[in-house]
Amino acid sequence: MKKVAQIFNGPNGEDLGKFLIRFILGFGMVFHGYSKVTGGASGIAGMLGDMGIPSFIGYGVILGEFVAPLLIMVGYKSRLAGLVMSFTMLVALLLVHTGDIFSLSDRGTWAIELLAIYLVGGAGIAFLGSGKYSLSKGQGDWD
Repeated sequence: MKKVAQIFNGPNGEDLGKFLIRFILGFGMVFHGYSKVTGGASGIAGMLGDMGIPSFIGYGVILGEFVAPLLIMVGYKSRLAGLVMSFTMLVALLLVHTGDIFSLSDRGTWAIELLAIYLVGGAGIAFLGSGKYSLSKGQGDWD
């Protein structure tokens, strides 16, 4: 049992934990962004235009839901990418999901559960950095 504990408490445990969190957050989010890359972000751009917000800003969702998660997964500029992903989720929360904050889904889960995971997870990556199991090896101001 002591050897198992050493894996988690050893010199690589923290970096492995950072890698696992980075990878699953980026992997999950990149599919949301992929649909915007292939299908376009015109729906979001149109919604923003209807709210009086310049519609071109809606295309930033591709950056926050596709580019940033890819950077998070590979560990390059992870802190910056985490902030971008969190900001994108905050904008989605404020523009579309404010009425869902205190709601439950049909299955009894928190209605904004996934959005909250990506928002807080991105912020966590911004604080933790990428670690040594990354392209940047955790070096640099934004890694």
